Amino acid sequence: MSFFSEFKEFISKGNVIDLAIGVIIGSAFGKIVNSLVADVLTPPLGLLLGGVQFTELKITLKKAVMEGEKVVSDAVTINYGNFLQHVFDFLIIAFAIFNLIRFINILRRRLDKQKREDKKAATEPSKEELLLTEIRDLLKNR
Repeated sequence: MSFFSEFKEFISKGNVIDLAIGVIIGSAFGKIVNSLVADVLTPPLGLLLGGVQFTELKITLKKAVMEGEKVVSDAVTINYGNFLQHVFDFLIIAFAIFNLIRFINILRRRLDKQKREDKKAATEPSKEELLLTEIRDLLKNR
């Protein structure tokens, strides 16, 4: 088998295509969650904390050196606010995915239970069949 035919077989397998679709949807979902956090949740939280914007929180290790209006060397900062923002984003994404998986598992359990009940009902004789069997047995024993 040639390299190209092996590669073609690899690419055309379902799990690779499913993975690609998952990455694309995950990317779009990430943008939605980032917007939810940055545009909807963080502003009121910052307002509650006294107007603080998380992305602006930082510790300055070295101030910028200026000559008039010109920056000679940039400030050195630890931008812990960005870190907090990313942690907040992660927690919301993790919570959303947890709830999605939880919902899928609930549906799966319900479907499995329904399948078991249907299978059980299919193997058990109906009430009519039981009654007819009883009548047959009574007539047989006469």
